[in-house]
Amino acid sequence: MTSTARSLTLLAPCYNERDNVALLHQRLTAVVAGLPDLACELVFIDNASTDGTQDELRKLVAQTERQPAGGLPVKAILNQRNFGHVRSPYHGLLEVSGDAVVVMASDLQDPPELVTELIKKWLEGYVVVMGQKIQSEESWLFFTLRRVYYKVVKRLADVELIENATGFGLYDRKVIEDLRAMEDPYPYVRGLVCELGYPVARVPYEQPLRKRGITKNNFYTLYDVAMLGITSHSKVPLRLATMVGFGASALSFLVGFAYLVYKLIFWERFALGIAPVVIGLFFFASVQLFFIGILGEYLGSIHTKVTKRPLVIEKERIGWE
Repeated sequence: MTSTARSLTLLAPCYNERDNVALLHQRLTAVVAGLPDLACELVFIDNASTDGTQDELRKLVAQTERQPAGGLPVKAILNQRNFGHVRSPYHGLLEVSGDAVVVMASDLQDPPELVTELIKKWLEGYVVVMGQKIQSEESWLFFTLRRVYYKVVKRLADVELIENATGFGLYDRKVIEDLRAMEDPYPYVRGLVCELGYPVARVPYEQPLRKRGITKNNFYTLYDVAMLGITSHSKVPLRLATMVGFGASALSFLVGFAYLVYKLIFWERFALGIAPVVIGLFFFASVQLFFIGILGEYLGSIHTKVTKRPLVIEKERIGWE
């Protein structure tokens, strides 16, 4: 690597990761030891953990403050409450001061050793370097469902999105300032960086299985991110609702007209019965409810953006001057 006076911030959002934060710091310390030309720091943003993670962070900060120059210093931001899996990492991204920021999960499923490859691409001139998950040790079913989702969103989106990108990656200060100017209170970051139009370098990796603690993702959080990706970057579902509504109306008219003609021709022999009426009623009601739900997702997204609430409220900063 060429000599440079640049600084790098490693940002690790966390929630109830007591058993992982010290090991993450240890592995990242080994990584940055091979980067003598970069001034590196590790910043945790904790989403009001309840398992003792904050105590571990205090120990890490105190430990690194006592270390001689050359170690990996640690800072921490403690949130007043759990502000969710979207707002908290984004707040941390906007608050740190490195010339580039590497965002990675604290659960060690984003391999710390991959940071070296991200930095190489950055020093080559890329301002966005995204980790691309090509394989995972998680359940085959979940990994397949994720890949299908990414493919669907990519086809629906107005911009070229990166498949199998979770947000793990490196972002140059230029990109962060562009994101700040957008003032998005609930961003789909991996989509926003594609909106900016910068060339994106991709670093493939295999995601390891979580070895300590339990995942904080559940159906709601996964659904939230999935719908955020769609509502933020595509109008196709709304237009599909219009087209399906028009098609269903035309079909209903044709079926009704056919029944009328058939009844007039075979008045005595043709009995309509109640079954077609009930089936048709439930079918069209379900279609309506489905698209009302889609419309509700877009309205909810608009509501989140216009309320202009702060990303997070901080309780405390540890290790900051």
